[in-house]
Amino acid sequence: MIELTHIQAAAERLQGHLLRTPCVASKTLSSITGAQVVLKFENLQFTASFKERGACNKLSLLSAEERARGVIAMSAGNHAQGVAYHAQRLGIRAVIVMPRFTPGVKVERTRGFGADIVLHGDTLDEARAHALRLAEQQQLVFVHPYDDPDIVAGQGTVALEMLDDVPDLDTLVVAIGGGGLIAGMATAARAIQPGIEIIGVQASRFPAMYNAIKGTHLPQGNSSLAEGIAVGTPGVLPQAIIRDKVNDLVLVDEGDIEQAIVMLLEVEKTLVEGAGAAGLAALLKYPERFKGKKVGVVLCGGNIDPLLLAAIIERGMVRAGRLARLKVSARDVPGTLALITATVANAGANINEVHHQRAFTTLAAQNVEIELVIQTRSPQHITEVLEALQQAGLQSQLVH
Repeated sequence: MIELTHIQAAAERLQGHLLRTPCVASKTLSSITGAQVVLKFENLQFTASFKERGACNKLSLLSAEERARGVIAMSAGNHAQGVAYHAQRLGIRAVIVMPRFTPGVKVERTRGFGADIVLHGDTLDEARAHALRLAEQQQLVFVHPYDDPDIVAGQGTVALEMLDDVPDLDTLVVAIGGGGLIAGMATAARAIQPGIEIIGVQASRFPAMYNAIKGTHLPQGNSSLAEGIAVGTPGVLPQAIIRDKVNDLVLVDEGDIEQAIVMLLEVEKTLVEGAGAAGLAALLKYPERFKGKKVGVVLCGGNIDPLLLAAIIERGMVRAGRLARLKVSARDVPGTLALITATVANAGANINEVHHQRAFTTLAAQNVEIELVIQTRSPQHITEVLEALQQAGLQSQLVH
């Protein structure tokens, strides 16, 4: 087991090598959730993730002989970037094995730090097995993303900073993949403030640590929006620390994570990836659990694929009633489309897309079905648009 002294020593090693990220209260998110929400912006690190902390600590502790051999890591992206960046800074050769599904933005950024990239396997477990084979073949030092005391100690420095900035936090909410971050943070927080509540959050599609701690047998999915915490095998060391020091684990669904990403972007003007939004997702899903408490939430990473982000924003607009799809049935005669568009415009909505459907419909042959995608202000505004269409003599309905 690691101790507070190991984390404090790691904090000294990290001085000047990475950012002491801001820890800021959010009035708007506090109002929405009913808790006093304090955000730790680890997405502002140079590689946009807390993973730099553990990587920098581990590499700083290597012997001259180990540095000469070089290092190898397995990661879906954030640990990879942390290892690659600090290896480059320290003049150490780095080989990174990444699963084939890793977002392109993470692959290219890691390559940009001078690392040799190997894309192998469809899961983190397959990538890890390949990395271990390469480590043996090439005599490289394996830098595990979470099952390593030096890595865990480095990640624990997040809690040191949070409790230094906001000593009266009641609760810490931390995303869990392999468990390195929460293990380090729990070790530090429990030593500094024994009564603090520590809650871990996993994606429901990858409940490996949840199953291990709670003795459940929930099924595991193939992919998750939160690929940074999509870990099939929980760390042995983190698991032992979590059992001893973490109060509870909760699960969040893909929709909860999407909602949290959009909310952080809109409210806090900050970009997080799926794993980075897991903590806020838990507050949104279980508001009664955190109501009235001063809750520290770690925004642990900000590396998200731009195309995925675009899709999430659009879906978020649909959920918020700001983007809607309507189906309008009318006589197929000149002027009908003009009537429809004018009615929608007069109701204050903007049209994004228009599709005429004549063949694939059960309407009479002389009728047409027109599908509209419109920008609206709220669910109430959608209702007003539908009422305006009905008053204009046009049959219309909201398509879900």
